[in-house]
Amino acid sequence: MTMSADNTERLIDPSRERLAEVLQLQREAQRREGIPDLETRLSRIDRLALAIIEHADDIVDALNADFGNRPALASLRSDVVASVTEAEYIRANLAEWMAPQASEMGPGMGIPVTMSPQPLGVVGIVGPWNFPVGLVIQPALEALAAGNRVMIKFSDIPERTGRVVAGAVASRLSQEEVAVVLGDRDTAVAFSDLPFDHLFFTGSPGVGRAVAAAAGRNLVPVTLELGGKNPVLVSAEASIDEAAARVAASRMNNGGQLCLCPDDVYVPRDSVDAFADAFANAIRTSLPDYAHNGDVITVINEANYARILRLIEDARAKGARIQPIETGDGDASLPDPETRRIAPTLVFDATEDMLISHEEIFGPVVVVRPYDDVSDVIERIAAHPHPLVAYYYGPEGEEFQRYIDETSSGGVTRNDLALHLMVPDVPFGGIGMSGTGVYHGKPGFDTFSHLRPVASPQLPFSMGQMVGAPFLPDTAETERTQLEGLRASIAARVGA
Repeated sequence: MTMSADNTERLIDPSRERLAEVLQLQREAQRREGIPDLETRLSRIDRLALAIIEHADDIVDALNADFGNRPALASLRSDVVASVTEAEYIRANLAEWMAPQASEMGPGMGIPVTMSPQPLGVVGIVGPWNFPVGLVIQPALEALAAGNRVMIKFSDIPERTGRVVAGAVASRLSQEEVAVVLGDRDTAVAFSDLPFDHLFFTGSPGVGRAVAAAAGRNLVPVTLELGGKNPVLVSAEASIDEAAARVAASRMNNGGQLCLCPDDVYVPRDSVDAFADAFANAIRTSLPDYAHNGDVITVINEANYARILRLIEDARAKGARIQPIETGDGDASLPDPETRRIAPTLVFDATEDMLISHEEIFGPVVVVRPYDDVSDVIERIAAHPHPLVAYYYGPEGEEFQRYIDETSSGGVTRNDLALHLMVPDVPFGGIGMSGTGVYHGKPGFDTFSHLRPVASPQLPFSMGQMVGAPFLPDTAETERTQLEGLRASIAARVGA
């Protein structure tokens, strides 16, 4: 079962009124049908995964058209396989996740308590353009696993892909279960204004602020998966050639359009030239003749192409040394606004007054920063907004532990690209400016669930009566005696 990218018969009218109607439709269905059982949840998970698999070829073709050039394998791996394979992991563990939990202390207190994970209701998901399918399907699967209904606002930038995904989802799930909404910025604003039971957003910190503000007006809890200027600390003990090659591969992932890409690379001063040479060699080996290479993932649209060039030119105008990497005879044509290709570029001598020192690059450019003392690097990273991920190249020793202890980030990976992201039961998310909240596997199930405690006391008295009027003098004296005992115990511990 496939559907053309031009098929529009199942698309939802993106008007504010219709969005509210779809939300109400899902909310009424949730109330009418109650908490979905295991089989219902598994059916929805299976059907959503199947819808994406059945339309995989159409999705890959649409992504290539939307990006200008995006190899089929890149799209298949990152936007299709990566998301739907999690469905199998969820399937294998969902019964255990759904099981009620018993308080360990409750029975001893005469207050047995069970805690049952229950669905929040209707979850809204606002997706990004860089991995537009995977980064809405994965949280949607976890929200369905938790028993929720889901509304997805697909990015308007990969427009063709949005049409295919909307049709694919509609072919297997009703609007009462999962609804995909297409539309422009006005639609995104109207979507964020809806009184969801939870709102999940992936995108830039700037847009994340607006989404959080809109959700706050309705007291809707939010998960924000943002980005930031991810640092790389290359230790003096690291293999410079290996570090440079791996940083180059990481930077060029999805053409640099990845929230996990390294932005700033701190290299020992006497190794900067060796690092730059090894980085350039790695690019030439993996992406020769960059201007014409079919494996190059191009910049998504004109606006982002212009934004990346603005960062480069601002740095150049303020004294930075810009080094485009030569890869072949076609380099003279770069940057090329027609194909939206920008040569992989190293930036040296960046200063704090440059835009590139503060804005996430999101393109095939990396800033190289020499250092003499690792303490200065750690201090600079700690003083800046917390990134989504911090990278370290070198052995797992005292310096690496200090890097972990004295900086803060959503996650840390040593000697590779965001490996913590790839372990299915590890929470993924940012901190501060790089996001709030987590998902992936069980942490995602927990994000979209409410752990509801139910107490069934076995006390020989009523706690409500005990703590209420009348307030008897002898009871007050008992409380004071208890408080004095607690004071003495604490005072002894602190030496007071």
